[in-house]
Amino acid sequence: MKGILFDLDGVIADTAVYHFSAWRQLIKKHFNCDLPDELEVKTKGVSREDSLTAILSYLKIDISEEEFEALAIEKNQLYLQSLTTMTETDILPGIKSLIDDCKSKGLKLALASASKNGPIILDKLGLAHVFDAIVDPSEVRKGKPAPDIFLAAARQLDLLPSECVGLEDSVAGITAINTAGIVSIGVGGPELNHAKARFETTKDVTLEKIEKVFKR
Repeated sequence: MKGILFDLDGVIADTAVYHFSAWRQLIKKHFNCDLPDELEVKTKGVSREDSLTAILSYLKIDISEEEFEALAIEKNQLYLQSLTTMTETDILPGIKSLIDDCKSKGLKLALASASKNGPIILDKLGLAHVFDAIVDPSEVRKGKPAPDIFLAAARQLDLLPSECVGLEDSVAGITAINTAGIVSIGVGGPELNHAKARFETTKDVTLEKIEKVFKR
């Protein structure tokens, strides 16, 4: 094991609630519709565009390409406004010590997130300097559950997929890691049981446990 590939939302910080809140504001404003809680899972771990597509499909709303692009931009603005108060206190439990342990062992770290705001969020969390690579999701051909972003992360670290472990909290993300031939670690509920190993919360994930999973 030479590299750890991190998702962002739900693994490093819990920004998913900000994302769905922004979607709810946007859809209420433009279509006067309320989004149910169960729709959040379809927007988790995927790109802004794929999230909007899922929401519009659920609502059975058709819009033009220009309107689609404008809505995606407006949603991002709403989301960024909600992040203004984010600090390193928003790092999820156990993740800072996990990152510190990884760095002390000489492991390479990469961010493999569908969020185009990854660099901004890492900067607010005080973690931008610890990552050896941050994949730009706009430069990968297919988003999760396709493996592209995790394969790109391994390449940017100059590592083979088989030398890496990926941490994810979404069904799409675990599927992407598995398809990439990378050892998958799920953080969350039983919907992630297709991961090589699963932990209920981030505080349960330690480097020692990851190493045991990788060896197994």
